[in-house]
Amino acid sequence: MISPARSWREAPQRYRLEAAKCTGCGRVCYPPRVVCPSCRGRDFEHVVLPREGNVVTHTVVRVPPQGFVEQSPLTIALVQLKDGTRLMVQMADVADPETVHAGMPVRLEFRRINSDGEAGVIYYGHKAVPA
Repeated sequence: MISPARSWREAPQRYRLEAAKCTGCGRVCYPPRVVCPSCRGRDFEHVVLPREGNVVTHTVVRVPPQGFVEQSPLTIALVQLKDGTRLMVQMADVADPETVHAGMPVRLEFRRINSDGEAGVIYYGHKAVPA
């Protein structure tokens, strides 16, 4: 479970899909980093990632962790966005997980991810849905 403090710190990238683009080499890092993994630069500009992309690969979790049991089977996909950035997201609106395949066009939508107890914090983020 993610703490409320951590959730707040991650709000820009989680809620607005903000990434960091290295001003030295142009590499886009999601989530944002302090040091560029390509050129070791430390100067970044904020960019907003596109919401369209394609599935690179995926897996189906049939015995999900606590808090995700009601979402079983849980399909997780590695998605490459139109700008080349890759991120791991949960698939939604897929009745049969077997229909998810490499190359499948998807778009990212802002949705509820989980909640922390009956009266706890609700966590939102992006899920991939078939385009």
